[in-house]
Amino acid sequence: MAADKLDFSPEDGGKSVRLRLRVSAGASRRRVLGVHGGALKLSVKAPPEKGKANKDVLALVAETFGLATSDVDIVSGDTSPDKVVRLPLTLEDAAGRWATGIGLR
Repeated sequence: MAADKLDFSPEDGGKSVRLRLRVSAGASRRRVLGVHGGALKLSVKAPPEKGKANKDVLALVAETFGLATSDVDIVSGDTSPDKVVRLPLTLEDAAGRWATGIGLR
């Protein structure tokens, strides 16, 4: 995973970033699979029904970046495996947390 680069998009004057996700819901394990095409690839156990998978996605992304689940928002892709989330981190902080593996230990 370390060799791949996530594409963070700064917004709100650099106070937050957007991150693209590729999600596989209803998987056997909840985990970060890596980076694919600049997007963070995840699998979650929850099924893709009634927002269950989205809650699991938010929790996994928050854990991965050392944030509270309530700090992560889905900006687009509520009903799609391709999602965009907002993290309340600067570009440098988000990239640094990913590079050091916060939450992946």
